[in-house]
Amino acid sequence: MKAAAIYTRVSSEKQKEEQTIGSQTAALKEYAQMEGYAVPSEWIFQDEGYSGANLVRPGLERLRDLAGEGQIESILVYSPDRLSRKYAYQVLLLEEFARYGVEVMFIKSPQASTPEEQLLVQFQGMIAEYERAQIVERSRRGKRHRAKNGSISVLSGAPYGYRYIKRTALSAAYYEILEEEAAVVREVYRLYTEELLSMGEITRRLTVQGIPTRHGKLTWDRSTIWGMLRNPAYKGAACFGKTVQAERKKVTRPLRRRGGFSPRSSSSRDRPRDEWIEIPVPPIVSEESFVLAQERLERNKQLSTRHTKEPTLLQGLLVCSVCGYAFYRTSTQTSKRKIYYYRCLGSDDYRYPNGSVCTNRPIRQDYLDSLVWKQIVKLLENPDLILAEIDRRIREVRESNPTKIRRETLIKEGVSIQKRN
Repeated sequence: MKAAAIYTRVSSEKQKEEQTIGSQTAALKEYAQMEGYAVPSEWIFQDEGYSGANLVRPGLERLRDLAGEGQIESILVYSPDRLSRKYAYQVLLLEEFARYGVEVMFIKSPQASTPEEQLLVQFQGMIAEYERAQIVERSRRGKRHRAKNGSISVLSGAPYGYRYIKRTALSAAYYEILEEEAAVVREVYRLYTEELLSMGEITRRLTVQGIPTRHGKLTWDRSTIWGMLRNPAYKGAACFGKTVQAERKKVTRPLRRRGGFSPRSSSSRDRPRDEWIEIPVPPIVSEESFVLAQERLERNKQLSTRHTKEPTLLQGLLVCSVCGYAFYRTSTQTSKRKIYYYRCLGSDDYRYPNGSVCTNRPIRQDYLDSLVWKQIVKLLENPDLILAEIDRRIREVRESNPTKIRRETLIKEGVSIQKRN
């Protein structure tokens, strides 16, 4: 039996919900069984939520590494556009796999055994790329056109304080003010611009008062208040095109708990303010209140004491083993000097309605930095430790189940060839 790997991909949350990646995997497993391919479970690679126009995908990266190590003979893919939406990327990947002696099989595409069939596969890739580009461009231009004409339907729902009323045969879609929620929005702006409370204090007050969020939660987050204070819809100008998709850089807490990997390769970034398209909606707060909030947000951004003025050795690298939250640097002043600590976010009582969620205690920064630095120096001074670690990882790869299957397959093929000779 030939050793094969399976690769599947879906690009949207909707496709994930509809389990199209599961149907791809099931079809490929059935094909592998009928054609006599051996596919270990470790060799089924899936990329959920990744665009076919991007080559940087965790599953695809591991598949390419596996092919480069010479462990597989074939790769089973549902169709060429699952491998990539771009024809140039398809050619690049197919040539790369061919160099390693790996055959790529598309079960929803003719096998490219002749020049004519290869040409057909190439045409399919070009058509898929063209269709994707056409859909994206039509959607983008159509939404921008509707936004410039004041259509609220291009926005993804309504923010807190509003209800989205769908379009009917007699009227266009619009925002309707929910007075109960609008009162909360006005109070948030008043507390922030008049009483000069922090966002943390505002969230605590709303939580203590038992005011539910849009999703029914009784616990408010700072990010919710921050987004509310920045949203121009509350002054009567909802905006389209505020963000753009860009490469993900920030590693959030859920990602840290999964080892730093994300099911999506992109994140939203703010566009320049002059590129936003304003759409008139009923205002909840006054123009003056909104401007005051923006001025204070900008001032806090520039003068915030949390800005790091003295970088530390382990800044942004420490994660709590108990709760998964990041460590931040804090300090305390003694009679003689200032002492710095690394402290877990989950151990702060004031951040959570029911108190801290973690029992980890603060760690002296100078002690931990010194300990880690000594270990780094020790490692650099002893190359044998590095070589030992490399050897250990190589042994793990060699002793893994897929590698054993590949080795046994090669031994059997060798015995068969010897018998025939």
